[in-house]
Amino acid sequence: DNAPEITMLSVSSPVPEDAPPGTVVALVNVRDRDSGENGQVSCELRGEAPLSIVASSGGSYKVVTASALDREQAAEHRVAVVARDRGSP
Repeated sequence: DNAPEITMLSVSSPVPEDAPPGTVVALVNVRDRDSGENGQVSCELRGEAPLSIVASSGGSYKVVTASALDREQAAEHRVAVVARDRGSP
């Protein structure tokens, strides 16, 4: 069983404070060499940030702003992209 592999394709940094919700912050590609259920991948973000992750096509995901950013509340945000396959274990 192979673990999913995450590749960051691009990252926008810094992101302007006035960026509207839905602004793309990063593009991520996830690949799993397994077949069947072991190759089906889901992704999520870990960390406190006004961001969300949206599936695109072919294993691609977009990290986007989920709400307005406020530099006075937080000058930076750190999140981790977590990918899991449906394999066992």
